[in-house]
Amino acid sequence: MSPVHHIPSARPIDLTRPDERPSGVWRYSSHLALVLGGGGARGAYQVGVLAGLAERLPGLAFPIIAGTSVGAINTVYLAAHLGALGEAVAGLRDAWAGLTSEGVFRLRLFGLIASLARKGLASVTGLGGGGGAGGVRGLADTTPLREFLSRGANLRGITANIANQRLRAVAINATSYTSGRSVSFVQAAPEIPMWERVQRLAVRTEISFDHVMASAALPLVFPAIRIGDEFYGDGSVRQMAPLAPALHLGARAVLAIGLRTPRAAHVPTQEMVSPTAAEAVGLLFDAIFLDAMEADAERLDRINNILAAFPEGQPAPTGLRAVELLMLHPTRDLAALAVGKTHLLPASVRHLVRAIGGHRAGAAAMLGFLLFHPEHTSLLVEAGYEDVGAQWPVIEKFFEKLERRTDKTVF
Repeated sequence: MSPVHHIPSARPIDLTRPDERPSGVWRYSSHLALVLGGGGARGAYQVGVLAGLAERLPGLAFPIIAGTSVGAINTVYLAAHLGALGEAVAGLRDAWAGLTSEGVFRLRLFGLIASLARKGLASVTGLGGGGGAGGVRGLADTTPLREFLSRGANLRGITANIANQRLRAVAINATSYTSGRSVSFVQAAPEIPMWERVQRLAVRTEISFDHVMASAALPLVFPAIRIGDEFYGDGSVRQMAPLAPALHLGARAVLAIGLRTPRAAHVPTQEMVSPTAAEAVGLLFDAIFLDAMEADAERLDRINNILAAFPEGQPAPTGLRAVELLMLHPTRDLAALAVGKTHLLPASVRHLVRAIGGHRAGAAAMLGFLLFHPEHTSLLVEAGYEDVGAQWPVIEKFFEKLERRTDKTVF
């Protein structure tokens, strides 16, 4: 009689450990997306939130990442990193710690004045006859930003991560000056389809620094970027549905990091003072960078509520599906962190900001977008990190629900 050999059962795979997780398998969901919007220097807040999440959620990974403007900068860094999310965020945090306004742009006041005298406003925008050789093409030179990107991210990592099924898709969103459409530049697994809708479409490509530069090119301030036969600028300008690219790429659950701060009830003051140009610009920046994501999140919530009201077994309308959404917001006024810090701006920028009323407390919104300086951005990172703790019950509930899902493998 042959002896009986007891074969020990294999230890279950620990999905909380990226080194044990097979390629194409995720701890939470293969349909989980991260969406990062615009907001200038406030993008440091996104880094703080991600640091808090990576620390509290071992094994967290985002198969789908979509970014716009400064969110595109953070997106490309995360998508290109070959290690675990925590390592990527640590590197991104270090990169932000050394970032200054001079490391993003240089204001070209003398070139601007000379070009305006010779050729007029078209030389500033770069979209008219003055945008050719010798034109200023924007108030600022963004060569430092391109250098910052090239030092921090090896874009071949995106290709490697997709090939190794550590990443499903990445989208960088920009606005075409040529067509007026919102364009998502997408690098993704070959089976993921592209899309075209009214005033927005996806273009399959290999992500380059040109795509990121275009996504972050604030009109008039930063020069337009030519990609192919079109010129592109900041993706926030025409992006009415910031969550849509992630949904088109297959997301069934979305974590979006908003940068809109809580608004206190308006209390009229005794003295009514006309807003300065800086205060008006701050309001304009809010409208461009912050409002659309909030509105899109409300639309998604309404769709989810409509679908939840359908009787069990009754099919949903074509093209609609329920999507889990976690929208994280700052619990404090991020603009207030920039108050009294005008002196941290480069001299040329500081003089311009003061000339348009940037010294007033009401101009803090504009200043908060422009102030890339460790004394400011470190406070934003800290605020994001602390907000993960403050909002942890909601965050934990979201991820516990995802962990019970069965869609852990590639789709």
